[in-house]
Amino acid sequence: MIDDLEYIELPDERLKKRLERLVEQVSAGPERSIPGACEGWPETKAAYRFLDNKRVERGDITEGQRAACLARMREQPVVRVLLVQDTTSFDFKHHPETSGMGPLENNATWGFMTHSTLMVSEEGVPLGLWEQQVWVRDEETVGKREQRHERAFETKESYKWVLGLPDLSALEQVTQVIAVCDREAHIYEFMDEATTQEADFVVRASRGRSFIQAGKDIFDEVSRWPVQLSYTLTLPRRPERPERDAQVELRFGTLTLPAPRRAQPTHSTLTIQVVEVFEPNPPSGQQAVHWLLLTSVPVLTVAQAQQVVTWYTYRWLIERFHFVLKSGCKLEERQLQSQVRLDRFLAVCNLVAWRLLWLTYQARLAPDLSCEVALTTDEWQALYVRHHRSTRLPSSPPTLGQATRWIAQLGGFLGRKSDGEPGVKVLWRGWMRLQDITDTWRLLHPPGNVGNA
Repeated sequence: MIDDLEYIELPDERLKKRLERLVEQVSAGPERSIPGACEGWPETKAAYRFLDNKRVERGDITEGQRAACLARMREQPVVRVLLVQDTTSFDFKHHPETSGMGPLENNATWGFMTHSTLMVSEEGVPLGLWEQQVWVRDEETVGKREQRHERAFETKESYKWVLGLPDLSALEQVTQVIAVCDREAHIYEFMDEATTQEADFVVRASRGRSFIQAGKDIFDEVSRWPVQLSYTLTLPRRPERPERDAQVELRFGTLTLPAPRRAQPTHSTLTIQVVEVFEPNPPSGQQAVHWLLLTSVPVLTVAQAQQVVTWYTYRWLIERFHFVLKSGCKLEERQLQSQVRLDRFLAVCNLVAWRLLWLTYQARLAPDLSCEVALTTDEWQALYVRHHRSTRLPSSPPTLGQATRWIAQLGGFLGRKSDGEPGVKVLWRGWMRLQDITDTWRLLHPPGNVGNA
């Protein structure tokens, strides 16, 4: 496995060593406080000094992660990639003493905003964190949405979607880049800019945002199209519901969108493909699936339309990434007293969250790989001994699929047929237990003295 830390450059080698140590400590206990993770005042003091160091920039760490992402793409190799984007907020209203914060959705919530972009393979495996923007909203701008049409697109918060696009010159071997976004990115200027940069897009439409002509809504138009296919779509597990199969109808076709009068785009019209997924008879108590996807990717066949739908389901990956930052790394519970410190700690948590996310989905795609692509020798040996309750080690490492399930079982995963594959949540719980088990293993098997018992 390519280690992101190898590609991160900081102004001082000592800072690099401290970052590596802090990532190791947080990985061992993402839910713990910094003193709890560091286990002692000297290490805790060193961690706080790192977070206070003005020479440490989150952007430098993100740039290293981007370089690692490119290295993975060269290793595989990859010719088509997806840029999955989303925004989340980190709310610190329960820590009012934290300086440098601003309003979130309203003046009752207080914190900072984050917009992340994951590079994802066309098979649905995350390749790395490509871009991350962090900002604090100005209190004076809250509640003044009516003034947004008076400002240039480049000065608006929604320009984040454009900033999340790649520098295509860095993607030499890639022949197609596809930005995958939810309804908030349904902005003519964003789709126009993506087209200008020769990047494709899959954007879920939002009602009332685009019209084919005056008073003619996209949703109304597409609802008149014939159903091209009825099929079963598997919906990923979400906090509010388990994974389920939905019986959906598929429609697709071509539309031309005129630029809004307020816009100053490169293209006065955009000819796009539209793919609609609609669930006419959802189960009792479940919300019906209804996705209307706008895309620049050619859609001439049912198979191509289904591929666009599959790509859109990968957007769940970025939500899982933010979920690990919040619920796994407990970023909103950190009492670091300033947004600047939190910004640097976010960079540390990005490295931890990314590894857990990669492990989850790589194990599903390639379960027969050796687990050494993700685990150190000490980790897999400690895991094997713990799972089998035996000190006799195998002649070769277990597979990635086996090791991942064992880690998940440490976190409470039962492994029944109806349980499906383990998710990120049970994996991070199991990962924390594995680190404690591995620490004990290392004490009993110091370097140079490891062997079959």
